[in-house]
Amino acid sequence: MKSVYKITLLFGLTIIVSSCHNTSAPNFQYFPDMYEAVGYETYSESNAFKDGKEAQLPAEGSIDRGFEPFEYENSTAGYELAKANLKSPLDSVSRNADKGKVLYEIYCTTCHGNNGNGKGVLVEREKFLGVPSYADRVITEGSVFHVITYGLNSMGSHANQLSADERWLVTDYVLKLKSEL
Repeated sequence: MKSVYKITLLFGLTIIVSSCHNTSAPNFQYFPDMYEAVGYETYSESNAFKDGKEAQLPAEGSIDRGFEPFEYENSTAGYELAKANLKSPLDSVSRNADKGKVLYEIYCTTCHGNNGNGKGVLVEREKFLGVPSYADRVITEGSVFHVITYGLNSMGSHANQLSADERWLVTDYVLKLKSEL
């Protein structure tokens, strides 16, 4: 008789356990968004932002991290003002000719040449024409820094690649090359 009870109890437990399991839908999912991600089309509308906008604008009055304002505008007048008035903030201790040379070789040599004579690799291969020699130009600290910051003619801005201190180091090195030509 005890074996009949045991068999009945075992059979009953088996039915109870198997009745709770549904193979078509699992019981519980913790963090279901991690298992079943929602796919979004790249340029489709979304209700993720207010008013159906596709992206949020930065807060009014905010500035980029690491942004350093430059008081001279990107124009001919700004160039002339920088040429006449802008002086290097680096003192004699901060000026590092070796670092200026390394930065010049990375960013400037391909067009302006190792000596600043306008005969870089790209000019010799005729990819760019009309790169001036520093000897032919009247340049000052301010004008060189302005051109490195904003670019001029075919030369693009290097403000994204070089910090303000690094641009001043390159400026010092350019003036050193000009004095040697």
